[in-house]
Amino acid sequence: MNPTATIPSLDGRRFRMVSSTTSAVDPDAPSEFVYWERDGAIWGEYSGDTVTFGRFVGTRTADSIWVSFVHVLVSDGTVVTGDGESELELTADGLIRLVEHYEMHGAPQLSVCEEVATH
Repeated sequence: MNPTATIPSLDGRRFRMVSSTTSAVDPDAPSEFVYWERDGAIWGEYSGDTVTFGRFVGTRTADSIWVSFVHVLVSDGTVVTGDGESELELTADGLIRLVEHYEMHGAPQLSVCEEVATH
């Protein structure tokens, strides 16, 4: 873990998408993400809502991460690729929130994912 980070490691944590400018998020079946982290590297997978399956890999510096991603759309099987940067925040209840900035369809996008409580 980066010594200047204030947010704990993402290793083994699960997140659910709560909002996105790319598409409406289905509150009953949102995309879910699993993150892994080691020695400054980030990787993981996601699925649900508009995504059949997806993978990402990237790096962490302090409380921000940068990833490249690829996923397959449920609607028509299109493969989508891109990259983005997320700021890591702590919620009032001590869980992690990812505020993701990326580009898709030639325009800047924003999504928010929140950690799934395990207790």
